[in-house]
Amino acid sequence: MHNEDSNVILPDEVIMNKIYLIRGYKVIPDTDLADLYQVETKRLKSK
Repeated sequence: MHNEDSNVILPDEVIMNKIYLIRGYKVIPDTDLADLYQVETKRLKSK
């Protein structure tokens, strides 16, 4: 299901500020990722 807001473009700085380097890996915490996609965190979990 797509909505009209699915094509929103974010500035690079917004995304880059959510990326952390942890033990040599670039990661985005699930709460930040859910916020970027405007979904609940539980929707990011695979089954």
